Amino acid sequence: MSIKDRLSKELFEPDRKETEGEILFFRLFELFVMSYVIKLAWEWGYYMVRNSEVVLPLGVANYIDVSFMFEHSISLINAALITLIVIAAFFRRGSRWQYFIAMLLFHLQYVGRFSQGEIPHSANLIGLSLLSFGIGFIFFRETLKQRRFIFGTIIFFTGLGYTSAAFAKLISTGINWADGNHLWLWIAEKKTDILSRTGTFQYNWLQELALYSRPAATVILAIGWITELSGVLIWWRSLRPYVITGIIMMHIGITLTMNIRFDAFIYELILIGYPWAALIDRYISYIPGAQYAQKLNQ
Repeated sequence: MSIKDRLSKELFEPDRKETEGEILFFRLFELFVMSYVIKLAWEWGYYMVRNSEVVLPLGVANYIDVSFMFEHSISLINAALITLIVIAAFFRRGSRWQYFIAMLLFHLQYVGRFSQGEIPHSANLIGLSLLSFGIGFIFFRETLKQRRFIFGTIIFFTGLGYTSAAFAKLISTGINWADGNHLWLWIAEKKTDILSRTGTFQYNWLQELALYSRPAATVILAIGWITELSGVLIWWRSLRPYVITGIIMMHIGITLTMNIRFDAFIYELILIGYPWAALIDRYISYIPGAQYAQKLNQ
């Protein structure tokens, strides 16, 4: 079996029979993604009503002027449209293009919100998931193929994204990226941000450890870089729980050292990283209404 065929089997599992647990878990995962899409759409929408101009365009804002989103509550109207579309799509009411349309509107909401100079990537995994749903529903008619494609695509690009981040650090900074001095600088920068926002700041135990010892700070950064580099290993099911656990711990470490939160990333990594469907199958007889799981296939 070629590497391509083996990877396709690992990611999309075309020959494995679908189970009740898989159907139920996928719908729960879909509900999680769509709930976050709605949550973020409204948060960004309410933020944009305070904006007046585009400071730093990104995405589609490089080609169209998105400042119109700041007027006449258009950002809130867009949030409402996203909400209605994803709810209809979740309940399979309407066109199979709905998730893709919601993705386009969601991207418009994102570039409008983050047109003010700071561009975080804490919502990127949710955006990737919405895009995967959009493509999956357009190109596949059978629900089994839709689910396998969507989940496999999310796994593929999540792993590729983390490994690409590791290479990007090498390309931009070189092997010296893991120098503990860099962590000292980032901790100091975040301290300034928090002081300006709250007026108070206190180092936690991990920050104190990093600041006390440059080698310790270097080891912390090196562990994070190695963890990112191993991202593509989640493509293999047997390794996925272990690598995902390492990535989650890396994000917790980022939060502790630099006060940068990746809540949506962590929640979704927990969902995609462990064999929840198998666990549901094991205890399916104890789940009220589990006999209706096949209806979710419709």
